[in-house]
This record gives sequence, C-alpha cells and structure tokens, in this order.
Amino acid sequence: MTAFHKVIATCSVRTAMASDEPKAKKLKLSEDEKTESPSKKAAVELRPNLLFGMGNPLLDISAVVDKDFLDKFDELVKKFKVEYHAGGATQNSIKIAQWMIQEPHSVGTFFGCIGKDKFGEILKQKAEEAHVDAHYYEQDEEPTGTCAACITGDNRSLVANLAAANCYKKDKHLDLDENWELVEKAKVYYIAGFFLTVSLESILKVAKHASEKNKLFCMNLSAPFICQFFKDNLMQVMPYIDVLFGNETEASAFAKEQDFETKDIKEIAKKAQALPKVNAKRQRIVVFTQGKDETIMALSDKIETFPVLKIDPKDIVDTNGAGDAFVGGFLSGLVQEKPLDQCVRAAHYSANVIIRRAGCTFPEKPDFK
Repeated sequence: MTAFHKVIATCSVRTAMASDEPKAKKLKLSEDEKTESPSKKAAVELRPNLLFGMGNPLLDISAVVDKDFLDKFDELVKKFKVEYHAGGATQNSIKIAQWMIQEPHSVGTFFGCIGKDKFGEILKQKAEEAHVDAHYYEQDEEPTGTCAACITGDNRSLVANLAAANCYKKDKHLDLDENWELVEKAKVYYIAGFFLTVSLESILKVAKHASEKNKLFCMNLSAPFICQFFKDNLMQVMPYIDVLFGNETEASAFAKEQDFETKDIKEIAKKAQALPKVNAKRQRIVVFTQGKDETIMALSDKIETFPVLKIDPKDIVDTNGAGDAFVGGFLSGLVQEKPLDQCVRAAHYSANVIIRRAGCTFPEKPDFK
C-alpha cells in the first residue's frame, strides 16, 4: 500500500433549516418533461438510477485511538475497534440524497474506482447498506482508497490515501455499454471537483450528455486547490455546469484565479453564474454556503439569500461532512423537482444533522418535511 497522505481540511459549518425563504422556481429534469401546475402538486415518480454521481470512492475508517497512536496508522484496523462507511465527497452526497429520499432504493447511482481487496469488498457492502447502486471499476494495481479518522478525545485527525480512486479509466468502465446505459437513465448528475484530478475525459462525456439531453449537470468547486491548480480542467467543464456549488473559501479562490476583481461573495456568485454556457435552455445556478452565515444563490439576474438555523457550538461534533451533506440534501430536492428554496431547505437540514454526529453518518430516517 502506498503511504498515507495527510489531508488538512478547513471545513465551514453548513448548517440549518431556512425560514421565511423566498420562493424559487422549479427546474425541469429534462426537456421532454412538462412542469406540473402548482395547484396539482403532483409528486415526481422516483425510480432507480435517476441520480448519477461519479468520483473518488474512499472507505471511511474511524476509530477511537490512543494519543501515541497517531504516528502508527498501519496498526489502525489491527489494534482498535473500527467503524467502516462508504465515503469520498461525491459518494457521500449521493448517499445523503438517497437517505433523504428513502424510497425507492437505488435512486442514486455511483461510479468510481476501487481495488480488488478486502477494503474494496467492505466498501461495496457499505454502499449497498446505504441503498446506493454503486458500480465500481475494480483493478488490482492500487488498493482501495481510504480515509482514516483517528479520534482522540474531542479531536479528529484525518489521513487519506486516494490510491485506487486515482485510477478510474473512461475506456475501461464508463464507455462499457452496460455502464453507459445507467448514465443515460439518470436525469440529475453530480460530480465533485476532486474528480477533475482523476478523469477529465469521463467528466466531459457525462457533462456533454447532460447538456445535449437538457438534463441537470451539477458540480462542486470542492477545494481552493482545485480552483488554483486544476483551473484549466475546471474551465473546460464550466460551460456544461447547470448548478455550481461551493463555500466562501472556494468561491474566493475561484474569483482570484478568474480575475473577477472582487471579494464580495454575492458578486462572485453573479460572475460565476454569467460565465459562458453551452446549453442556453438552462441558466446556470450558483449556490455558495458561508458557514454560519446565509447561503447565497445566483439565478438569472437575481441574488437570493437563505438564512441558516442557529446551532449551539456545543452541539457541533464534526463539520467535515457538512459540505457533502449540503449537496446531498440539495440533490434530493432536485431529483424530486422541488422548488429551489425547498432544495436549500433540504440541504440545510442534511448538513445540520451531519454536523451533530461523527463522520458523514446519519440516523435511520430523516425527520424532514
């Protein structure tokens, strides 16, 4: 196994449930669907494989450890009682969306690369337990990627090894007929920016399909380094992005790299929204979270803001999965064709639940209406 690489993550708290939010429009999932009259309030018929995600699958491994253990990660699964969860940014968001939806199972599909090893088998099992329809490209050159969370008291140390997650191959997996059929079945697509470092060609194939079929393609800035060091890849995909997510730190980094000449998050959202777009049938939506401050949405020529629910700091356990949970909640609303303000409500709720728990975990069922 290759050496672990430490990941230092600065995570904002994306929490809460909005109140008195402005009404926002509904998004049609594809060109061939008609928007129901609000008076009918017809529920969208959910089915398997309606939501598609592709990214870096990691097996999350968490354990309460001794203080002197932090330099001995190889001993983690041997010495301590560990918990396993299907992880990685995109997979987390698909998992949260499926949790919010509940039924039917397998609304969310996920593609990524893992190793042919014990951790790969555990990851497949955990994805199945989360009712996500995961189809992994399995190879034996690199081991399954992992993210170890070592808990000492109130502190968490994260150590990630992408390993196999870096090995996804378009021609070996995405291009296969049985896999591409799953892509075609979806109407909402989500890929975190981290995957720009792995397979740009895979992202572009999915993004172009969504654009040509007038489906929803969503992406996340994910981290400042994506905006800085992979900006050429990001800007190749940008014309196809219908919904762009990010937090205030990522937005600032993006603005600097794009020479927006402003530090105002609302202005950055407006400028990102106005970037060139291939599918003129849809105007881009930009959603930026700001920790405990209001969430910003740029849509058309408008900026809308959504207040977050206050939370007592003592109730916050772990903010590392907050961003993934926010997106997952939002996607659950998009898939059901909920108005955008309701998508934000679902996003705030999901993040609020996740930050009260260790890791990107959740109770059996959501308490969201």
